Amino acid sequence: MQSWMCSVCQYVYNPAEGDPVNEVPSEVPFEDLLENWSCPTCKAGKSFFVPL
Repeated sequence: MQSWMCSVCQYVYNPAEGDPVNEVPSEVPFEDLLENWSCPTCKAGKSFFVPL
């Protein structure tokens, strides 16, 4: 699965790890994250993420 990077703070969402801060389990693709999901580091929305 593809990783995505926050263009604001450079946090990388890696689907293999998920997002424990926002209680997202591993193996959830970025595309399947809820629309109101935000970066766990800077709180930027999904629209600020770019594919790696």
